[in-house]
Amino acid sequence: MAILKKTSFMTKMQIKENFSKRLGLQAPVAEINTRNDAPKEFRQYLFFVMQNYGLGLKRIREIVCLATKQAPDSNQWGENDYMKSEIEEKIVNCFWPYVYDLIELFYDKINDLEKDDFSDSINEYFLVHGIGWKLHEGSIEYRGDVFFENDLKLTQDALKERHWDDSKREIVEAIKDMSRKPDSDITGAIQHSIAALECVCRKISGDEKDTLGDVIKKHPDLVPPPLNEAISKIWGFSSEQGRHLREGRSPKIEEAELLVHLSASICLYLSKK
Repeated sequence: MAILKKTSFMTKMQIKENFSKRLGLQAPVAEINTRNDAPKEFRQYLFFVMQNYGLGLKRIREIVCLATKQAPDSNQWGENDYMKSEIEEKIVNCFWPYVYDLIELFYDKINDLEKDDFSDSINEYFLVHGIGWKLHEGSIEYRGDVFFENDLKLTQDALKERHWDDSKREIVEAIKDMSRKPDSDITGAIQHSIAALECVCRKISGDEKDTLGDVIKKHPDLVPPPLNEAISKIWGFSSEQGRHLREGRSPKIEEAELLVHLSASICLYLSKK
């Protein structure tokens, strides 16, 4: 009973799934069109959602001020429309990465029973409106297209099942680097993705101390030819773009995503051997 008293009205209502969830209906997923920004419409939606978790305007304002690095209006302490306007103004006009900081901070402050519902509300908006982020276990992470996300999950699940923790950790670190705001650590993502592939190839070959390049040379049949050339090409690209950068030839985020996807897919294949 004590837990129920602390649970907000929103959580009680969510005990019964709504129509679309009961029937498994989903709105079409939009092509990703926004990543280094937080559109005004989303900022307004976020504030609307935040009001449904029983914290009250004063507490919400405190969280917003912390996330957006702003002070509250010292003349406004009543929970009324003026305070609502103040909070919305801070959210709408803040530096765009602070909006995603706000999501993470708000997630931490709400009741544990409400976290999944809040995550669903945010992630569904991202999917429907083409925002290239996702809220995963309280952290805003890089989101690729549907194929990228599905393959990444399958790979992480397969590596976990095989207890290849080092490989799984490198994949996670690659996503973290791609998720850095306001600028992704592209070279870091490339390095971690190739490290994941290297760990898996070492496990399969038994050559625990060799580099990926050495493993490829010793075991050209690791992947059926001519597909085995893909590993060699990935190794070459990562060496040039992730380690030995040239002035004016920095890799792009799309290239990092491609390499992470390719590495993850090969890791998934090899985990089944």
